[in-house]
Amino acid sequence: MIANVLPGLLIPLIGTALGAACVFFLKNELKPGLQKTLLGFASGVMVAASVWSLLIPAMDMSQDLGKLAFFPALVGLAVGFAFLLLMDMWIPHLHLDSDQAEGPSCGLSKTTMLLLAVTLHNIPEGMAVGVAFAGVLSGQAQITSAAALALSIGIAIQNFPEGAVISLPLRSSGNMSRPKAFLCGVLSGIVEPVGAAFTILLSRFVTPLLPYLLAFAAGAMLYVVVEELIPEASAGEHSNHGTIGFAVGFALMMVLDVALG
Repeated sequence: MIANVLPGLLIPLIGTALGAACVFFLKNELKPGLQKTLLGFASGVMVAASVWSLLIPAMDMSQDLGKLAFFPALVGLAVGFAFLLLMDMWIPHLHLDSDQAEGPSCGLSKTTMLLLAVTLHNIPEGMAVGVAFAGVLSGQAQITSAAALALSIGIAIQNFPEGAVISLPLRSSGNMSRPKAFLCGVLSGIVEPVGAAFTILLSRFVTPLLPYLLAFAAGAMLYVVVEELIPEASAGEHSNHGTIGFAVGFALMMVLDVALG
């Protein structure tokens, strides 16, 4: 069973690597309209995944609580938001199209802080995949192998543009070679399989907490969407591109989860 899980944990990283590989084929950064479309798309995928793949299964697992079946999902959601909020405050990082670093002041380079920002946002995605496969390994009927795979594929799809959005600016404005920019793009996604594996190991010792972990991952992902992705997708011109991208991403993840789950 574990051997079958490993490919699922690596699929999101493959999506990031394929996106980062765009640096070998494209000369310049993505156009603003396309970049906003992709940010909106990623937002839609993450919101749909949070609802269908994480929050609903968390509540289904808690049916024995009766009318309080929402409680584990509510607590996990709140803790997930709080965790990312603290990480956002404590880890120095820099977002795309911004010269103002966030978090504590430090002497890190712009490239390093940009990678820290993406890595910070990839943590909840890795946890989401890990906790979904942890549910499969625990034998929970609410999470099937197909549903966990659908979540992994959905995150990989939204990781593709994310990899491109990281590697292309590093190449065009950071004076990096193509191989180095590609490597930085890939490294930004390494945290996902690592986080997924850690979550699986943790859940094996705290199986009763699985609904809370599912909701925790959902809360962390939704924090990223609300705090960063949607504001970046809607700022300035071409905001309608981000809106359309969100709708497409949400619909695609919804279809994947229902069709494969």
